Amino acid sequence: MITLSTQTDQDTLTGIADIQQKIQAQFDSLPYPVVPLDKSPQHDPEFLFIHNLVTPYYLRYRQVMNTEGMVILDAGCGSGYKALALAIANPGAQIVGIDLSAASLELAAQRLRHHGVTNAEFHQITLEQLPSLGMQFDYINCDEVMSILPDVTAGLRAFKSVLKPQGIIRGNLHSARQRRNYYAAQTMFKMMHLMDGNPEELERDIVRETMASLKDTVQLKQTTWHEQRGQDDQFILMNYLYQGDRGYTIRELFAALRAAELEFVSMVDWHKWELLSLFKDPNNLPLFWAMSLPELSPEERLTLFELIQPVNRLIDFWCGHPQPELAPKPVMNWSVEDWQGATIYLHPQLRTEAVRTAMQRSITDRTSFCISDHLHHPAATPITLESGVTALLLLLWENPQPIAALVDHWQRLKPLHPVTLAPITADVAFTQVTQVLARLEMNLYVLIG
Repeated sequence: MITLSTQTDQDTLTGIADIQQKIQAQFDSLPYPVVPLDKSPQHDPEFLFIHNLVTPYYLRYRQVMNTEGMVILDAGCGSGYKALALAIANPGAQIVGIDLSAASLELAAQRLRHHGVTNAEFHQITLEQLPSLGMQFDYINCDEVMSILPDVTAGLRAFKSVLKPQGIIRGNLHSARQRRNYYAAQTMFKMMHLMDGNPEELERDIVRETMASLKDTVQLKQTTWHEQRGQDDQFILMNYLYQGDRGYTIRELFAALRAAELEFVSMVDWHKWELLSLFKDPNNLPLFWAMSLPELSPEERLTLFELIQPVNRLIDFWCGHPQPELAPKPVMNWSVEDWQGATIYLHPQLRTEAVRTAMQRSITDRTSFCISDHLHHPAATPITLESGVTALLLLLWENPQPIAALVDHWQRLKPLHPVTLAPITADVAFTQVTQVLARLEMNLYVLIG
């Protein structure tokens, strides 16, 4: 029998503790994510890029850090696949996982042992109990968890209380705009009392039968249902029967950050939030936009993107303690003096044997090297490098290099001007190399410290 009830009514009657018990029961019955124990993200550079502390630390401080000895918290670690990614992406770091679900924690510990990760520990505690660990963290990863917290600001404050002064928090929220139809479905299934307890096989089957029986032209079915994925229990639970799930907007995220006295650093997938990418010709904007965009704050730019193109399921962000004196100059604006003391690094996720082999083949065959094949980039067309630029990157594969070494290498690679055949001077080589590196740094293929 269907009766009208809302999440607000349910929270009033049962309280936050009941919601937490339901969440715990849901993940005890089906630990998330459902990933085979022997699967490793070792060869998934994009996934490791996201979980690599080097990436947000560089965006925040324009410094290249060493992960050896870093202490990393995976808050809401679930079945441990992301804890494994954190361990692989951050060599030498200590991994600490917490979760409400004992079943998930047991699987997480088993997973990391299976892959030979020994510097890891797991605790069944809530966020509020974090200080009881007596630890301070360099990086806190909280993926797919904050949207089910009763109070996002309280969760952020809990993280801040155990975050080192230069630490970074990665968190994300479900987008209220992108997932609005899933929230409509959740409300419907609450009315059907499928979420009064822990949804099990009966409730999941009712969801499947309901969605399958709707006409294909019905908006809810068109926008949320996938016939093949609908056979996956995890898909049903995490979208239609997700206990405590709530959507947020960019404005709500920034309000929570201000309330928690934390500072926004960047979107994790910042390339997917580029406002200019929504225009036919970013170099020929309407006058109002051309005059207004340079003055917009990150919050305003992201809000406009969300209103125009609400396609991102997650509002995935990095934040940290306020750093009022911190304003690193963009590399594109560096002076010659800035460059002269620079050391150039290849991003750790490009330092793989597969990348080195592809680089060597490009250089030997004098063909283009498609760098976006090895580390994701959002461009509609692949990002390719000519063999001379590839040779510079290969020099970085073994060790970081001072700018002078790269300029010297470039002069030997390209000693003559291709048209006049005049010798390339050191000053010309310096300009060419810094221009190439600045473009690569924009996408974090190289890091410059």
